[in-house]
Amino acid sequence: MTPPKPQPRPDRVSLWRYLRLFRQDILSAQPARLYRAWMAEFRTPFFRSYLCNDPALVNRVLVESPDDFPKSNRIRAGLEPLLGNSVFVTNGEVWKHQRRIIDPAFEGGRLRGTFPAMLAAGQAAVARMGAGVVEVEEMASHAAADVIFRTLFSIPIENELAARVFHEFRAYQRSQPILNLAAFLPLPRWFPRFHRPATRRAAESIRSLIARLCAERAAQIAAGTAPDDLATKIMTTPDPLTGQRFTTAEMVDQVAIFFLAGHETSASALAWALYLLASHPQIQDRVAAEAATLGDAPDFAAITQLKLTRDVFRETLRLYPPVPMMVRQNRCPVHFRGRSIAPGGQIVISPWHLHRHERLWQAPDDFDPDRWQTEAGRASARDGFIPFSAGARVCPGAGFAMIEGPLLLALLVRAMRFAVTETPVPVAHLTVRARDGIRLHAAARAGLMQ
Repeated sequence: MTPPKPQPRPDRVSLWRYLRLFRQDILSAQPARLYRAWMAEFRTPFFRSYLCNDPALVNRVLVESPDDFPKSNRIRAGLEPLLGNSVFVTNGEVWKHQRRIIDPAFEGGRLRGTFPAMLAAGQAAVARMGAGVVEVEEMASHAAADVIFRTLFSIPIENELAARVFHEFRAYQRSQPILNLAAFLPLPRWFPRFHRPATRRAAESIRSLIARLCAERAAQIAAGTAPDDLATKIMTTPDPLTGQRFTTAEMVDQVAIFFLAGHETSASALAWALYLLASHPQIQDRVAAEAATLGDAPDFAAITQLKLTRDVFRETLRLYPPVPMMVRQNRCPVHFRGRSIAPGGQIVISPWHLHRHERLWQAPDDFDPDRWQTEAGRASARDGFIPFSAGARVCPGAGFAMIEGPLLLALLVRAMRFAVTETPVPVAHLTVRARDGIRLHAAARAGLMQ
């Protein structure tokens, strides 16, 4: 798609008002023009922020010149109590070192090995399901956390430590906004950022529990008794350039982001997928029929049968991207669409806007999983679909998520029929969640309950 000629000035929006509304109702808070604009400028007394929807700009920031647009410290400030110095918040050589160790664990061959654990977690989620009104965000969080613990540490969610991490993280998720507003004040970098006491306590508790898991695994590795799972793979993989491995302390940072990215985002997507299918019963029945072909003991190859289910999951990621925005900052002066941006500008790449952009998608607000089988849909995706980011900083767990999500969705819909009881309101916390949860009515499908 060829964007129109540069506009002389981008749209201007009040950042403070926008962020307040963004957290209250992410969908209704958006000015309509942001779904048409290629670029918008947000002004504060201290800095400028630029929302970039132009595919060429998105590609430049994420793919062509990622080193010129490192992650913004304003986002890091809000997440640092939990994530420490994890791969999600680092930049430069530190980040490259971390990715060289982490990436091999998520290669295709390793994903095949995680499939039995994903399947077991999905079957356990089905077994816990009961008929009646179900709060599916909570159910999805439980299932996604179970997947993470089974694939990372070879323990189910019922394990005492795993259960405690899960419950502490639920408290953290409810108390942590997507942005720490203190990060938007012109304070020196060394000046401490203040966090809510509940957020800080939850983060400290989670990290303490993760430290116990990592210490136990380090001892198992030393004794030669460690299971062959993701934690073992990551902790025993040396950086091919330096030969260094993660220390146990460094591993705590990485496990924190694995849990955040692998649990929080997956749970968000799964819950919204169930809501969308409940809202479109004919598509839901098509997914159930497709899932029925899996059999009682599907293997890794069976995931290729779930073509519609995969498209439903992709369409959910389009309409409700778990991470609604990414913030970078330019290191050097740049010119975007006729605007000069001084170093330190906040460059916002928003999957929320790109995925619903009127110039990129046909019927952008419609739930239409069949669009993914059309050339027009695939062309739109090439220009405006980045649920896992893009370029060098693409999420290392993207392949993992695209196996886990369709699998869990298929198992749940094969067993249960979901119906809408109320319309949820999407809000931005750590991920896109529903303001008051997502409640659906669930009923067992005759002859299909596993």
